[in-house]
Amino acid sequence: MQPGFVNLAPADIEASANAATLDYPSRQLIRMPSSSDLVELTTSLMSIDSTSGSEGNVIAWLDSYLRDRAWRVWRIPVSAGRDDLFATAVDSPTVTLSTHLDTVPPFIPPRVADGKIHGRGACDAKGIAAAMICAAERLRAAGTPVAMLFVVGEEVTHDGAHAADSAFAAEQIPATSRVMIDGEPTESTLAVGTKGAIRVVVRTRGQAAHSAYPEVGKSATRDLVHLLAELDGIDFPRDSVLGATTVNIGSLSGGVADNVVAPWAEARMMIRLVTPAEEVRRIIERWADGRATLEWGPMVPPVKLGVVDGFKTSVAAFATDIPALTNWGTPFLFGPGSIHVAHRDDECVSIDELRAAVDSYERLVTMLSLKSC
Repeated sequence: MQPGFVNLAPADIEASANAATLDYPSRQLIRMPSSSDLVELTTSLMSIDSTSGSEGNVIAWLDSYLRDRAWRVWRIPVSAGRDDLFATAVDSPTVTLSTHLDTVPPFIPPRVADGKIHGRGACDAKGIAAAMICAAERLRAAGTPVAMLFVVGEEVTHDGAHAADSAFAAEQIPATSRVMIDGEPTESTLAVGTKGAIRVVVRTRGQAAHSAYPEVGKSATRDLVHLLAELDGIDFPRDSVLGATTVNIGSLSGGVADNVVAPWAEARMMIRLVTPAEEVRRIIERWADGRATLEWGPMVPPVKLGVVDGFKTSVAAFATDIPALTNWGTPFLFGPGSIHVAHRDDECVSIDELRAAVDSYERLVTMLSLKSC
């Protein structure tokens, strides 16, 4: 088994990884670092701009932070300058805590006020990452075989999750996880399921002409507007647990000038799935029916998830990395904070809820470790 993905010779990697090893109970424990400060760790992560595609600095910082705290750390290459991080203290971890370190733009630096941490990544998902690390430190001290996986690219193409899944399958990291707890802002509930998502670009073509003589041309913008107006009348699928399929027209563009009949137009849409993607694709293709071309983008399928006694439940209408991490065991989804402030300029998370999440992650891992044995 290759011990890790870093730019070192194999022997050097083995030495680097084992230098911080804390196995239970096969090796004598080395002195533990003091517990991480949750608020300080959260704001430190948030102080590093890690907009999707530019996560290199935050990964490097956290790599160093975890090694300094006696975790064995592996980097999983994703693309040039971008890696995931896998960390554990044992050879056979049974439960993995995972979340993403990339954020949506723009970068908003952290500030602490009114019992909350404000800024980009507060709840989506650097506060969650910090809570997971603090919980993992407690679990390590208790001898619970836990691991952590921090990925990049969740907000765009999920390429970090795909890379981590491939590394697991190829046994390129010491991951033996039978349970994965993914972290997203679910208001401190366990999600019973998540909707999927698929992107599609709808394009219409027209004929440019002088706007004083529209009959000479063909307006692509007019055709597109009329086409999009029909969406409200479509009977999209529903699911008894996940609810309704929803369609968001995220952006519109087209034309060349206000005095020219528009020769082109396009709409970029995100469809939240509650059934297999092919069912919705057929509906959209019938709707377009030669009046527009369709360019299909990345797809994440809907997922039903596990629950645990004693935890409140909810349904997540957003997509996650879970469908791309199929090798990591039975999936669960839990996190502090609300998705309703994620991606907004007023993103924030309550410090009290963040602290409670550390307890919840510790309890979840402990309960699920016992069940998976």
